[in-house]
Amino acid sequence: MKLARFIWLPCALSVCLFSTVLTAIADDWRPIDPGELALKKGLVEKDADAEALFWEVKVDDTEGDLVFNHYVRIKVFTDRGRESQSKIDLPFGRLFGSEIRIKDIAARTVKPDGSIVELKKDDVFERTIVKTSGVKVKARSFAMPAVEAGSIIEYRWREVRVNQSANYIRLQMQREIPVQQVKYLLKPFPFPGLTFRSLTFHGRSNAVVKKEKDGFFSLTMSDMPAVYEESRMPPEDEVKTWVLVYYSADDKLEPTKYWNDYGKRFYEETKPLLKVSDDVRQMATSLTADAKSDDEKVERLFEFCRTKIKNISDDASGLTAEDRKKLKENKSPSDTLKKLMGTSGDVDLLFAALASAAGFNARIALAPDRGDIFFDKGMADSYFLDPSNIAVNVGGTWKFFNPGLTYLPAGMLRWQEEAQPTLISDPKQPLWVETPLTTHDKTRVKRIAKLKLGTDGALEGDVRLEYTGHFAVERKEENDEESDTRREELLKEEMKARLSTAEISNIKIENVTDLVKPFAYQFHIRVPGYAQKTGRRLFIQPAFFQYGSPALFTTSGRKYPIYFHYPWSEDDSVEIELPPGFALDNADAPAPFASGDISGYKPRLSVTADGRTLVYNRSFFFGRPGALSFSVESYPQVKALFDALHQQDSHSIALKQATEAKP
Repeated sequence: MKLARFIWLPCALSVCLFSTVLTAIADDWRPIDPGELALKKGLVEKDADAEALFWEVKVDDTEGDLVFNHYVRIKVFTDRGRESQSKIDLPFGRLFGSEIRIKDIAARTVKPDGSIVELKKDDVFERTIVKTSGVKVKARSFAMPAVEAGSIIEYRWREVRVNQSANYIRLQMQREIPVQQVKYLLKPFPFPGLTFRSLTFHGRSNAVVKKEKDGFFSLTMSDMPAVYEESRMPPEDEVKTWVLVYYSADDKLEPTKYWNDYGKRFYEETKPLLKVSDDVRQMATSLTADAKSDDEKVERLFEFCRTKIKNISDDASGLTAEDRKKLKENKSPSDTLKKLMGTSGDVDLLFAALASAAGFNARIALAPDRGDIFFDKGMADSYFLDPSNIAVNVGGTWKFFNPGLTYLPAGMLRWQEEAQPTLISDPKQPLWVETPLTTHDKTRVKRIAKLKLGTDGALEGDVRLEYTGHFAVERKEENDEESDTRREELLKEEMKARLSTAEISNIKIENVTDLVKPFAYQFHIRVPGYAQKTGRRLFIQPAFFQYGSPALFTTSGRKYPIYFHYPWSEDDSVEIELPPGFALDNADAPAPFASGDISGYKPRLSVTADGRTLVYNRSFFFGRPGALSFSVESYPQVKALFDALHQQDSHSIALKQATEAKP
């Protein structure tokens, strides 16, 4: 759930009014040049398996939504290119801070002999895809027909960003394959005194901007190399080349002065939003009357806002989109208190007003999103900050809260806003304060398995998984809008991705919408062939919860920095009852290791006094402030740590059949 902004604050130095009047892509396909069909290798990357000949996008916001009309033409050179380019996924849903819809898909394959095979409309379907970063997104997907090496494939689609105007637009310039030319066409709305501007990020050179004869602006980049997905890579917009287009009176702003002026102006503009009315003051007094400390006072106000105010922005609110449209907008914290409901922004503003009424200095905090791009104060534009948290000064220390995000515990923010420089507005002297990073012990998965091993190598028993911190927030957000049946399907899909033969039953999913308790799964599992049988021995991996997991880093080299979202820890307890007639055969335990205070791994392997049950305990943690992002040069060391973890987790022990096993 992306938090809505509290307000839209006009900025005298950087105004973002943008409109485009464009026609949609024509129905007819463009002619194929014989030279394109004859092309034998890439022009941007000579060893490329496929290369885009062009990628053109027309941008249109004439109908109230922001529409990107895409047209891509790709030349396939090899069988690997055929494999990679035959299946197309067009993500939709909540992306780019807006609701994305995909419409008017058309595609065709032009074979090497010039014959054409059109995509049938019935061949387009919806599915969930998982990116290398671990993020799950929905996509409209289709398989290109009759693709072979030497073919040209091309497809068009309309990407509709609902209710999003062209205030600031990011124009993506790279794809997963090389592109010979990327071209965007847009027609800006003339605004007196302001100039259409563009800013290129992560590019070897700036986009070529031209004003066409018909008044359109074109932004073009040529010879764009492919961008590749790597495990634990930074956000896409931190590695891809992209262009920000916007309006501004002056594009040379001195950052310190800009943020100081903006912080003062923001304070004055938002001051009315935190107005303390009599009913708000009375509620604050009632809630904090017998609190024994300032921290307890703030915690009570936080819990009241999170538990007693219905958050209509949340997926689990039970409200449909139509229901939300019928609700009247809250004009003040008093309105939210009277109705006992409001948007996530309303909930945050009520918390700030209650804190002010209780005698605390409370402000709206402006934080960047490191899940989007890495912020630098030199980026002097309020576009890069989102006022979505509340800062409260408790005992001289600024603490940050977000009761408008349903599942976040007090003292935590979205991981995207932790460990970030955050601007606190003030009428005299705005200041930057870094938000805290949640420690690894707060984000934990606790896994328990009590299993029984059969003489045929099958493993069966009961499993419980508990998630806290950011793990719990992500699981709850992923599941709270799904049906019970779909939740079970998601669990089965996740388990089968690691244990393909697993049979899962008696599923219980707990605390999906609970604000405090850990998210938990409980189920019965049977895994045929878990242990490998060789003669009179069974070879078994005690680390049941890591069985079948691939190594995190598999390539010898690295293109992009390594980036972990937040610190985390894992605690596993596995009991495996041995089959009749089998005993440990000189089993050794996997070795522990540590990397200072950044990471630690402690496995413990033992057997019960009667020799019948193998007991395996495992603890692992990773991350601390300043140790979430690592340079490409550090890749060998980071890879070595996780390779060691994978090797120890894959450790097998032998069980020897001492006597004839009884059935």
